[in-house]
Amino acid sequence: MRFLNPFNSSTGKRTARGGSKRKVRKSTRRRARTGINWRLLRRAAPAGALLAAAGGLVWLYQDGWFGRQAEALQLAALEGSASLGLQIEEVLIEGRARSDGEEILTRLGLGLGRPILAIDPAAARAELEALPWVRSASVERQLPGTLYIRLTEREPLALWQEQGVIRVIDRDGDVIPGVEPRRFAHLPLVVGSDAPAHAGKLIAVMNSEPELRDRVTAAVRVGGRRWNVQIEGHIDVRLPENDPAAAWSQLARIERQQGLLSRDVIIIDLRLPDRLVVRTDPERGPIGQDEIKGEST
Repeated sequence: MRFLNPFNSSTGKRTARGGSKRKVRKSTRRRARTGINWRLLRRAAPAGALLAAAGGLVWLYQDGWFGRQAEALQLAALEGSASLGLQIEEVLIEGRARSDGEEILTRLGLGLGRPILAIDPAAARAELEALPWVRSASVERQLPGTLYIRLTEREPLALWQEQGVIRVIDRDGDVIPGVEPRRFAHLPLVVGSDAPAHAGKLIAVMNSEPELRDRVTAAVRVGGRRWNVQIEGHIDVRLPENDPAAAWSQLARIERQQGLLSRDVIIIDLRLPDRLVVRTDPERGPIGQDEIKGEST
């Protein structure tokens, strides 16, 4: 009798299945060894391309490529506008008395034929206001070919001396930079750290009596409150802190009546409201009382 093994047929199947399982495990082990998930790699490829493109754009930006391209396009557009007639044919400057015309043209880079749209009015105004004599400026493009410049220049008021250095100041008390003081030797000289801020009022007082003003050689600021005015280099006129204009007019009136300044006077004190005190040169003797009549206001 022959007995049939009930597992013979199934054994074959199981063996086959077992073999199939072993193949899958080998494939899994191969993927584990390589460390590459090809399905994830295929999905990540577009994202990597985007990152690479973004990195390239960042590099171009940092390198200045975009800026250079924009400048090239702008330059081409400006050159095109000039070829259409929008170019500088005339430069008009109003209000220029002391500023150098050639320096203005050079500073702004102006030249006939240059595209007028290349001129930035705000930037041009800032350049002009950096010039020594220019207090304020305006720049206007009048198409197609005229550039109109209006200047307001500084007015020199006086020479200011501080710590042995002499500078020219304007009517607002500001120093005019780069100006040679010897060119304005005819201006009055003011001395003192705060003299520029108060020089305008003093000179207005002196201008009220032109004949007396023309004999002034210097004015010294005293204690930050008042002025001592020097006349003809040797007479010291002491003005009061309050109402110096009235005292100055008083001195001018006495000078017209008595010729006080032509005598041996070294100090005229106007600080007292009701009298004028005169001191003469002691080497030449005291002044007589009849020579100071009319001293009271």
